[in-house]
Amino acid sequence: MTFLKRQWFLVGMFLAIFLAWLFPTPGAQGGWLHPELLTKIGVALIFFLHGMALSFAAMKQGALNWRLHLVVQVAVFVVFPLLGLLLMPLTKGWMDEDLQTGLFYMCALPSTVSSSVAFTSAAWGNVPGAVFNATLSSILGIVLTPLWMKAVAGNVGASFPLEHVMIDLLIWLVLPLVLGQLSRFALAEWAKRNKSLVGFVDRGTILLLVYTSFCDSMEFGVWTQHGLLAVGSCFVIALVLFWILFFAIGATCDALGFSPPDRIAAIFCGSKKSLATGVPMAQLMFGAGPSLALILLPIMIYHPLQLIICGTLASRWKEKYASPLPAEA
Repeated sequence: MTFLKRQWFLVGMFLAIFLAWLFPTPGAQGGWLHPELLTKIGVALIFFLHGMALSFAAMKQGALNWRLHLVVQVAVFVVFPLLGLLLMPLTKGWMDEDLQTGLFYMCALPSTVSSSVAFTSAAWGNVPGAVFNATLSSILGIVLTPLWMKAVAGNVGASFPLEHVMIDLLIWLVLPLVLGQLSRFALAEWAKRNKSLVGFVDRGTILLLVYTSFCDSMEFGVWTQHGLLAVGSCFVIALVLFWILFFAIGATCDALGFSPPDRIAAIFCGSKKSLATGVPMAQLMFGAGPSLALILLPIMIYHPLQLIICGTLASRWKEKYASPLPAEA
């Protein structure tokens, strides 16, 4: 019972995967749980609660932490794509060309938003820095991901709808954050007294993302329809890529003398790739033909994999840092 209380989050992740295997339809795209809307509401709630809990001074300090931002964005949009370029000749001849394109596409995607912030909060990292970088990555990805694909694949047939994405970012990220800041005069003390509730919402949203991403992978037939070689090779490559970024970002942070909170935020924001951005962007750039399933296979594997690894890391780092870091002062 003590183990369950202390490690309920890790147990919850495996339970979410098991439920996705048993009942994939409700949490997949178009399911009755409406995951497209449900996850957006979860993201908005996370940003509202952190906006309410974090002072304006802390938010400003996070936004001005340019070394953290540089490390994260270089990892996401330079190091990751360069690793993807390196994979092209290494996989030539034995890997399907669409799958090769999908691997590079995954490497060129922006970072996640909700899980980057939620994991950073769960591990007592630099939440304001994570909020800023997750939002910045989404904005930069609108431009940089198609540019990378144009330069490497040369088959980008459509531009991503900038206006639609910007409106989504404003509604689901920026507006809740601003409303949270405006509500501080009335709710700041409540937020201090209920830190555990904020943490529960963070981790509950992550469990929801784990469930819905595995539901999608089950419904897409990721684990059954593409053959053992395709799935196995993508899984191994995704695992290797994650750990390369993990150690590279960690070593860079150590060399630059980052504090533990900044290091945590850099690793969680810099090692992630967004499925929520990846699927609609791929549909626009590559069309809805039969090749789309193979192109999306790497991100469909990497996304749940990164959630499981980062969930384990968040629990470990929470145990390591015995008290919350003063992000809300």
